[in-house]
Amino acid sequence: MAASSALRVAVVGAGAFGRNHLRVYSELQKSGYPVELVAVVDHDLAVAAQAAASYGISGFESVEAFLKAGIAVDAVSVCVPTVLHAAAALPLLAAGIDLLIEKPLAANLADADAILALSREHRRIVQVGHLERFNPAVTAARDELRRPMFFEAHRLSIFTPRSLDVDVVLDLMIHDLDIVLSLVDSPVREVRAVGLPVLSHKVDIANVRVEFENGCVANFTASRVSTERVRKLRFFQPHQYLSLDFARQDLLMIDVTAAAGMDPAQLAALAQAAGEHPSAGLSLRKVPVVEGEPLRLEITSFLDAVRGRTRPVVSGEDGRAALALALEINAAIASHAARTGL
Repeated sequence: MAASSALRVAVVGAGAFGRNHLRVYSELQKSGYPVELVAVVDHDLAVAAQAAASYGISGFESVEAFLKAGIAVDAVSVCVPTVLHAAAALPLLAAGIDLLIEKPLAANLADADAILALSREHRRIVQVGHLERFNPAVTAARDELRRPMFFEAHRLSIFTPRSLDVDVVLDLMIHDLDIVLSLVDSPVREVRAVGLPVLSHKVDIANVRVEFENGCVANFTASRVSTERVRKLRFFQPHQYLSLDFARQDLLMIDVTAAAGMDPAQLAALAQAAGEHPSAGLSLRKVPVVEGEPLRLEITSFLDAVRGRTRPVVSGEDGRAALALALEINAAIASHAARTGL
């Protein structure tokens, strides 16, 4: 592939996630980025036709119809419901197409392994859409990493009928599971979890404690039946405490070893703005963060990997690891429910 040639891309699934992928690909194309959006696929032909008309591209009702049409593409975003990921991904991989698959990678490990096996067989790139990895605040936090030993993650959302094919662990918590796994880099030793269905037939709220082999502990809370939206991650490492707000894309660091030379009024103002309340004598600062749209950053990273034939930032193996931990958590929730008669 010539360095200057445009990558031809398509989107499978034109629901809430797929529409955003279509938008970003189109915006990149209009901005001069070497990419060309050529097709959209959705099982609802009317939805596919509407999206096709909006972007001036071809529309199809199924992956099979898309492949049969013989439209040449280099890469595809798979944005169908999780339970359909493998059904959509496998024929695309077999056709020699690189994939960006929305999180989670699949609904179960058998499907995930089938996707990864076929990607290796056909030497195709698979990136998993763990969007928060590309949040600029996460990028900034990674640069400040010094042996983290405790994490506290909260991801709360107001109830919507979106993504009810999976539980809250696979829907929301898996974002934080993926991030913590990438930051800790240690095998999981123990999982304790409790969860309950509230407004759906699947678990809608869950609390989890994960201990890693290196001694790090992570607490996760996820709810899709909250009255507020919260997306925060806090972690502690020797002599430091960092608070990350995904929505605001900001990162606050409290350093207990730095000299307490900050003016008390300035310290109080910073703390109030960040929603934190440090004690006197602690040094607090906001870490510089270069703002950006995570989805745009994710998609350009994927396209760069496709063009350069390099390992993506969030590989298929990373996606499988997050899925495996999520499923272990679900098993722990089921075990707790059985023990307590819930």
